[in-house]
Amino acid sequence: MNRRVSQRRRTQLAFGAAVILLLLCALSAYFAAVRLRTAQRWVSHTRDVQSALADINNISTRAGRARTRYVDSGNESFFEEYQAAAAEIPGKLKLIDDLTSDNPEQMELGKSLASITNRRLDLLNQSVQLKHGGSGDVQEQGLLRQQIIDVSAEADALFQKMQDEEQQLLNLRSGHSERLFRITAYILCAAFVLALALFFLHYRMLNAELRAREQAEASLRTLSVRLLELQDQERRKFSRELHDSLGQYLVGAKMNLAMLGKSVPDNVLIAECLKLLDQAMTETRTISHLLHPPLLDETGFASAARWYVEGFAKRSGVQTGLDMPENLGRLPSSLELALFRVLQESLTNVHRHSTSKKADVSVRLFEHKIVLRVRDYGKGIPADVLDRFRRNSAHGGVGLAGMRERINELGGQVEMDSDSHGTQVVATLPRSDKRDSAEVFAAD
Repeated sequence: MNRRVSQRRRTQLAFGAAVILLLLCALSAYFAAVRLRTAQRWVSHTRDVQSALADINNISTRAGRARTRYVDSGNESFFEEYQAAAAEIPGKLKLIDDLTSDNPEQMELGKSLASITNRRLDLLNQSVQLKHGGSGDVQEQGLLRQQIIDVSAEADALFQKMQDEEQQLLNLRSGHSERLFRITAYILCAAFVLALALFFLHYRMLNAELRAREQAEASLRTLSVRLLELQDQERRKFSRELHDSLGQYLVGAKMNLAMLGKSVPDNVLIAECLKLLDQAMTETRTISHLLHPPLLDETGFASAARWYVEGFAKRSGVQTGLDMPENLGRLPSSLELALFRVLQESLTNVHRHSTSKKADVSVRLFEHKIVLRVRDYGKGIPADVLDRFRRNSAHGGVGLAGMRERINELGGQVEMDSDSHGTQVVATLPRSDKRDSAEVFAAD
């Protein structure tokens, strides 16, 4: 018992450890995933900064190229192209300022870039306006061109510095994100492997416990069957002793009293004693036959069932009908004994518990099975008792449990239905018993 409790405790501990481990790993994976998501957002943020820097550089380059074409050709389409590009520059500068607000160093560089870009834009505007106003001063345009080139070079250097800084941040954040991803994957893999191992251990322990329980139940069933066999042997022994010993003593006492009565005629006391002895002999014979009817061994179940049903109806006052084939014949002794005990237990329960005034017993013989049905019309069995019986519980009553064990041992089954209109017990048994096949007689 202690060993079984210890094994159950180990099984529960293994299962509890697996659940706790899964919960811990789930929390670890959650926090790792949150950190991974944060790292991914920083990586995405860095790429946004790089994209914004590339956009401002491209727009500034496009504006400068449009200015050059317009100044050289005077084509109004280039003027419009320049205006469109120049209009986008303030918005892009504002975006870079917003994106670099989390990085003081980049924010300072961004302000310098904005200042240089605005200076470049002012020079471009002066050159375009000079051309647009119709001025042909080549020297002034050349001076503006040189200033634009110098500012553009300064802007490109600053732009490249900011791009290099963002690339370093990108490499750092990408590496951090990759490490977090690997850590998360390792945690999940480790959790899965450990949980799988613990669940497998729990499965093994649970199987061992179930096997032990099945073995215990099998041993209990074997013990129950053995006890029933010993009970039948004791009943047969007591029946024989009552008939052969006590019965003979009573017969002898009656004979002696009868002889004494002849010598003392008309003695009321002797007559009363003879009457009591007759009743004692009748009761002894009845008890002996109820313990183990000799008809069961001598002529089979059919004769024993008829004798028992008739005697039960007389003793109990319950009107009992019997519907049984005339040519039932002999069955294996183990089947005949099991059927008789089911009949005996069922009718006893009818008398004790059902309050029914009527009962019906029927026996049906089929090719491979025999079916015994006992039906009463009383108050029925309590629902909890019936439920325990159907669940094979040992608390359904000793008589009901013994009935079921007898039938199950022979490969049959017992079904019980009950409601407020009465109870029906149906026992189904195969017609042959492998353990007792030598005793099978023709039934047809």
